[in-house]
Amino acid sequence: MLTPKKTYQQQDTYPPMSDLSDLLRNVFGFDGFRSGQQEIVETVIRGDNVLAIMPTGGGKSLCFQLPALARQGVVLVISPLIALMRDQVRGLQSVGVVAGALTSANTDAETQYVYDGLENGSLKLLYLAPERLGSSSTFALLRRYNISMIAVDEAHCVSQWGHDFRPDYLKIGELRRTLGVPLSAFTATADAETRDEIVERLFDGVPPVTFLRGFDRPNIHLAFAIKDNPRKQILEFADARKGQSGIVYCATRAKTESLAKALEDSGHNACFYHGGMDPDDRRHVEARFAKEDGLIVVATVAFGMGVDKPDIRWVAHADLPKSIEAYYQEIGRAGRDGAPAETFTLYGAEDIRLRRTQIDEGLAPADRRMADHGRLNALLGLSEALECRRKTLLAYFGETTEACGKCDLCDAPVETFDGTQNVRMALSAILRTQESFGAGHLIDILTGKATDKVRARGHEDLPTFGVGRALSTHQWNAVFRQMMGHDLIRPDRERHGALRMTDAALPILRDEQKITLRMDSIRSARQTPKVKTLVSEEDAPLLSALKAKRRALAEAADVPAYIVFNDKTLIEMAQERPQTLDDMARISGVGAKKLATYGAEFLSVITGAADRVHPTRRKIAGRSEASLYDQLLEAQADLARGRDGTEKPLSCSASLLAKVAQMRPRDHRALERILGERRAERFGQAFLDVVSQAG
Repeated sequence: MLTPKKTYQQQDTYPPMSDLSDLLRNVFGFDGFRSGQQEIVETVIRGDNVLAIMPTGGGKSLCFQLPALARQGVVLVISPLIALMRDQVRGLQSVGVVAGALTSANTDAETQYVYDGLENGSLKLLYLAPERLGSSSTFALLRRYNISMIAVDEAHCVSQWGHDFRPDYLKIGELRRTLGVPLSAFTATADAETRDEIVERLFDGVPPVTFLRGFDRPNIHLAFAIKDNPRKQILEFADARKGQSGIVYCATRAKTESLAKALEDSGHNACFYHGGMDPDDRRHVEARFAKEDGLIVVATVAFGMGVDKPDIRWVAHADLPKSIEAYYQEIGRAGRDGAPAETFTLYGAEDIRLRRTQIDEGLAPADRRMADHGRLNALLGLSEALECRRKTLLAYFGETTEACGKCDLCDAPVETFDGTQNVRMALSAILRTQESFGAGHLIDILTGKATDKVRARGHEDLPTFGVGRALSTHQWNAVFRQMMGHDLIRPDRERHGALRMTDAALPILRDEQKITLRMDSIRSARQTPKVKTLVSEEDAPLLSALKAKRRALAEAADVPAYIVFNDKTLIEMAQERPQTLDDMARISGVGAKKLATYGAEFLSVITGAADRVHPTRRKIAGRSEASLYDQLLEAQADLARGRDGTEKPLSCSASLLAKVAQMRPRDHRALERILGERRAERFGQAFLDVVSQAG
């Protein structure tokens, strides 16, 4: 963690940890912070400038949402997409937080709600897109109200090195200076160049307090496979996860449409999404994905940062992503609720050629193209990894870890072989043909196929003709693909994709270095995916019933299903089977507002019994006063007709009992002020004994 130069007036006091824990439990329904959150939250509340790099799904939003409740004034949140803002606002409002967004998609009522909240001081979080900062009226508006802090979501967008550069993010630094308030910037992926540019653009080069949290997402299973009838592979993967929400990323718009149709024809609820669609059609898909359980969206990367659905159970890539950062961001959209999620990435030699060509034909300067090749190399290294994929992925981000046990290579370790001799044969063929041909022609030479093209160029007379007959064409294709993966050869755009040798191959060609290749790539053995379930066979029927209840409540309220409860919460309900509202309150994700709104509905599904709990008792379920309330109720029942059972019946209302449980009076006079003289006389001593014993 870097030590910052303190630029802004800091908040002298902030809530003690116990108060933050209460907010965390009662508002958001969490018993504790995730790893790395607490220190960030406390630093933000204190008023320091902060840069936090946290894994996608690692709980970045809470790191500015919780401080907004603990600090005075309004926290301004700069967020890149309307859909993302609306999702977060909806989620906050569902737990009782006054939050709003000013966007072009607002209704008049939504806009009025925001202005009313600003005027009366109730609004805690205001979301804006960076594009609104281009208007001087926005600056004037924000100066009028008590903006106490700026939070920047997806902060890598400020950087030319970040893969989602948005020039309007550059105005945020000016806004920070204008308002004179602290700023917290959050992102999931930021390499050294991106971090440096964020500090320069947002903090005028003065280092903020920087948190570089782990990139690991242990709930996500990682898997890669070589393309071998890719449409069938994707269909088989989806079939094994029937009814689960997923995303399939494709390299082209046309493929999104054809693959979505293939999924629909196979009985899946699927649709496509790409940048060439009408904006209204794109918004319709976004709304469907947010609200529908089990929908699969087949998309280009246009379906990106706006995806904030926490219960996406899997992400598949029908084509190799552009870089390792893009891969990390895209798989990070799965399992944001912390429940198990899966990824599946297909790749082949054509993918590698395409990505190399896209980099070389781009308009970026030479140093940027070199860096992009490096990022692609890292992804190819992950694709052809020989040991734990998570270990390989995290090593790229500078982290070390043991084998995870949660990836395809840990599930079934690969067999390897010394591929040095085969690689030297291939390199020799490339050099003896003046680096002018693609893999197909080179493989014909190596396997001794005297095609017309080979004979026309006299290549049957080369020393390398037929030296590789021990391998089939399919196997040689695997060797060439792995060579591209190791960046030993690259397609040359000046020679229409002909393969040329890189400097990295020289030590192997000179027999100064060995290279290990994967045997499974050579043999191309492929297994049908096993059916994946979220819970045990015993708990599966209850989870289905809970999802059906969630769907009905979400449709009635016209909100996404996860706004009611996310998958992780329902999974815990199905496994723990709470029998009372107090038990329900201990389920992760069930805060006070959601317990009061939905608790009884879901409890009735679990227990099969109608809710008979008094509404007042329901409101305090799960809190410390709940148990005290129950004891007071029991003491009252014993004295309802007096100590000898002959007096006129008398009782306290539920609200009076709740008030005693909350205020915990210590003497008769304090109790009499709550209950009145007559009830205090009947129940006073018994109630005081209960309170005293409760401590």
